[in-house]
Amino acid sequence: RAEGRFEYTALLYVPDMRPFDLFDPARAHRVRLYVKRVFITEECDGLVPGYLRFIRGIVDCNDLPLNVSRETLQHNPLLAKISSGLVKRILSELEKKAKKEPDIYAEFWENFGAVLKEGIYEASDSREKLMKLARFRSLTSGEKWISLDDYVAALTEGQEAIYYLSGSADVGLESSPQLEGFKARGIDVLFMTDPVDQFWLPTAADFDGKAFRSITQGSADLDKFETVKNSSDEDAAAAAAADHESASDGDMDKLIALVKLTLGEDVKDVRTSSRLTESPVCLVADEGDVDMHFERLLRQHQQPVTGQKRVLEINPGHSLTRALAAL
Repeated sequence: RAEGRFEYTALLYVPDMRPFDLFDPARAHRVRLYVKRVFITEECDGLVPGYLRFIRGIVDCNDLPLNVSRETLQHNPLLAKISSGLVKRILSELEKKAKKEPDIYAEFWENFGAVLKEGIYEASDSREKLMKLARFRSLTSGEKWISLDDYVAALTEGQEAIYYLSGSADVGLESSPQLEGFKARGIDVLFMTDPVDQFWLPTAADFDGKAFRSITQGSADLDKFETVKNSSDEDAAAAAAADHESASDGDMDKLIALVKLTLGEDVKDVRTSSRLTESPVCLVADEGDVDMHFERLLRQHQQPVTGQKRVLEINPGHSLTRALAAL
């Protein structure tokens, strides 16, 4: 119940099950509007924002006119104030649930998180709260959901960015070659598996002063981080280091020149990288180019895409590239 210069009563709840049409852009919320206990409509577009369309319940206001219509409601300043109050209360209750009952909140996020993240892109006034409510799986979290606060609190010494990998949840992101250098250095990487992630990430830009950075875009810049070595693989690491020394910088430069000549205009550039530890090569987007996963999404939805050339990165320590460089 909210009081002040106007008064309204709201009874809202989140359903246990995700509606089958939750991701339908035309789906409206299920919040009914009453005026002085007289039902007005359940299709009041301005009452609850689209990213909260899973919310159900009723709102009763004594200060709206009884003869109000759907058309006049959209331009009523009182409705905007009610909507603002509802959003603040809903996000506040979700924050409490996340802190007091994280397991229950994890179930909520599993069902409705992808929709809630739409608000990070659409609602600049609520962006900070929504980002704190967001949950992600990561390279080190397994099946557990973690928050951005959790990620920032566990940053590796010297880490200035929030690293993420975009892709589909069912394609085994953990095996992506672009992750190898981060695994070797104990750096966690968030998995962005919802299509909406490709829209809010450029909009949000950073969290707690840490910029979001795709690990499949631009240079990895991992040389400043030390490799984390386990006692079980110290011998293997030493052997790999010894083998790496057998390929001189000059030989590797010749290999890069040969690959560039062979591939020609099919790639934007060829370079060595610290991003790889086990795979011989990988493709990445150049700094400022469209992320590779986002380009795939656009193609899947038959959107016009200007195919961008990718950068081929070579692992200078891999046995295959060393052998080629020594020829």
